This record gives sequence, structure tokens and C-alpha cells, in this order.
Amino acid sequence: MNTPAIQIHDLHKHYGKVHALRGVTVTVPSGAVGLLGPNGAGKTTLIKLLLGMLAPDSGSARIAGLDPSDKHARLAIRQRVGYMPESDCLIPGMSAVEIVALLGRLTGMPATDAMTRAHEVLDYVGTGEERYRKSDEYSTGMKQRIKLAQALVHDPPILLLDEPTNGLDPKGRRSLLDLVADLGRNQGKNVLLCTHLLPDVGRTCDHVLVMNHGEVVKQESIANLTATSASVLELAVEGDVQALIAALEREGHRIQLREGGSLEVTLASENSSVDGLFAFASSCGARITGIQPQQASLEDAFLQALSIQGVATTVEPVGGAS
Repeated sequence: MNTPAIQIHDLHKHYGKVHALRGVTVTVPSGAVGLLGPNGAGKTTLIKLLLGMLAPDSGSARIAGLDPSDKHARLAIRQRVGYMPESDCLIPGMSAVEIVALLGRLTGMPATDAMTRAHEVLDYVGTGEERYRKSDEYSTGMKQRIKLAQALVHDPPILLLDEPTNGLDPKGRRSLLDLVADLGRNQGKNVLLCTHLLPDVGRTCDHVLVMNHGEVVKQESIANLTATSASVLELAVEGDVQALIAALEREGHRIQLREGGSLEVTLASENSSVDGLFAFASSCGARITGIQPQQASLEDAFLQALSIQGVATTVEPVGGAS
């Protein structure tokens, strides 16, 4: 694609008195991108605006170079974009293969091609003979796979996946996330993965957009967010550790005592001298025997982005279920 997959400028959306989107401006890079934020951050509203399912109050958006507020562009958007909704969208009384083929036809595919392609994508997402059963009988995991298959049936270059692992057990989550990772990293799809689960983003995406209270508060590559930081150090210490901790905290450094007795030190500023740590240790009757820069976690970066607004969150950390 010659143009960015998604471009958004000063987008606003209200639901009555609730200001769901507050001037969102962002260009979404190609590849797999996590749209991360706590529940109520505005993620699903943003996706629905990109699909033309909602109209913005002001501002503009482009997806695949097309304006979703233009009703004449919506068929073209449907042909270029695959959407996996958060809510249950399967049609009662129809089998998986019937549902997926029908969604293919709605994008303009001939009936024969839609049925052939339906079987191909159902194979890809890992369904066997279950595809011929009625959707009313499907488990949550099966329903999520069918929702992903219908998003893929017309082979779109852009995928919008809204909370794709909702309700899945750990094994089901791992399996579905493996598919999402393959789509973004091996098959060249532009994936926007909307979730409040940090492990899902860390496992599948290369970039992240963090939303909170209807705003994008952080946009960065995961590699940069989790790069080794010269301002966070792990110290191996002998001697009077508690005296050293007290001395460093008086200087404004943040200290965390790790299991095993080492210290994680977040320096008070980028100009803080590492040599000064050795001097403090010597004056306190302690000795630093090892020093190692630390890699930030995605959880740290996420919480730091939200802390800019002074917000507490219950978003599941990277160390959660996977």
C-alpha cells in the first residue's frame, strides 16, 4: 500500500455528555500494531469510526486511503478491511462454512469463490468437521476462530481485531495469538489489535498505541519501549545494603530490593553519575560488586504512559495468563 493503512486527524466523538474520543490524531504504522488501553479508553469507538459504523462529530479518518464517513466508499473499505468484532456476530442456525462464505459474498466475491475461500480460511484457523455444525452449538473458542475466519475470507490487507481473546482459556489464547502473530509478521497483513491485555500485544505486535480517556497518550515501537535503559540499573551489593539504600534515596534515586538481595536503581536523572554510586557505597560501608543496565518491560511503559494522566488501571500485566 502506497498510503498509510490508517490516518486519523483531530477525531472527536460524543455519546451524550460522554466525550469518547478527544481529538485523536495518529498515523498507524504498517505491520502489527496493538491498540492498548483500559476498558472505556475509546478503543472500540475508534474502530467503529474507521469502519463507518459510527459518524464522528468532527475530525477525519482514512483507512486504506478511504474516508469511512463517505457512504460511497464503504463497500471499498469492506473489500480492503477484515473486522473481527468483540461481540458475538455469528448467525444462529447457520454453520461456520455458511457464515464465512456469506461474509465473503458480502464483500463482492462470487459464490463459488467465497465457498472455496471459506474452507481455506477455516483450515487456517484450525477448524475441522465442526465447520458443518450449527453455530448455536459452538464453544467460545470455536466462535472466536470463526470470527477470525470471516475477517480473513476476502484476503484483506488490513485487519481490525477487537478483543480477539475474550473468554478464551490459556490454551485457546495461545493458539489464537499464534495466528494473529503469523498474520502480521509472516503474511504481511496490517493488523490493528484492540485489547486491554498486555500479554496479547507483547506476543503479537511490533508497535503499540496507548489510549486513555479518549486520547492517544503514547505511540512507539515495542522495541524502543522495552529497550535497555542506562537509567535503570541492577546492582549486586555486599556490606551494609540498608545504609546504601537510605543514602541513594536521599539523593532522589528510586530503589527496589530484588529477590536474591540485588538492588534495582532508577537514577534520579539522566545526568546522574554511575561513578557516584560507587562513592555512596564506599561511604556507607557497602561495596558494589556488579552493575547491569536493565531492560524496561511493556508493563512499565504502559503504566508510565497512563501515569502521565495520573490514572490507576487494572490492565492485565505481561506476566498474566498467556
